[in-house]
Amino acid sequence: MEKAVFYWSSGKDSALALYKAKFKYDIKYLLTTVNEEYNRISMHGVRETLLERQAESLGIELLKVKIPKTVTIEQYENIINKQMSILKSDNIDVSIYGDSSLEDLRKYREAQLQKQNIKAFFPLWKKDSRELIEEFISLGFKAVITCVNGSYLPKDFVGKEINEQFIADLPKSVDVCGENGEYHSFVFDGPIFRNRINFEICDFIEKLIIGDNGEKIPYFYCDIK
Repeated sequence: MEKAVFYWSSGKDSALALYKAKFKYDIKYLLTTVNEEYNRISMHGVRETLLERQAESLGIELLKVKIPKTVTIEQYENIINKQMSILKSDNIDVSIYGDSSLEDLRKYREAQLQKQNIKAFFPLWKKDSRELIEEFISLGFKAVITCVNGSYLPKDFVGKEINEQFIADLPKSVDVCGENGEYHSFVFDGPIFRNRINFEICDFIEKLIIGDNGEKIPYFYCDIK
């Protein structure tokens, strides 16, 4: 098997993609970008300590890439390219992602990896969103919603568990897998984990984030520990 690194987000897409990829590649590392000021996973808002507990339960070595609170695309690319160069020297030939439908993002990832002569693999690519979420649930994965984009979903979706009721409650306009950034999640149990990751919800947080067009977008988080 070729040696691979998995670009791990802590959420449901990553978990399902890892489940599928582990039969095809020898996955040596999980790679996760972490905000160096808050010590949390970017966008998901998950604490670094919970990320570490996920990696321990998965039995895969974790590589945390620290990203500044404010970072340009050039700075981000330099940080990631440096890490990928190190991985290439460790005979890593493949980088695996949980993306399933965003063409621009896939092309961007592939272009960046070409600089290090590393291949990209997308186990969930072009799969139907409803089929993916139903497979995630049927396999026994468990996940909690840690963040929602208020432009798509109300704040009471934060803290919900992903299950059949969650799917039924989603507005028709929302992709059930959150492929447009509608929501993010934290996986705490499933067939790839050695043990369940226990957590508790300790707070709910609202933030205004400036979008690409300068608009203020409300994001709602639940802080879990």
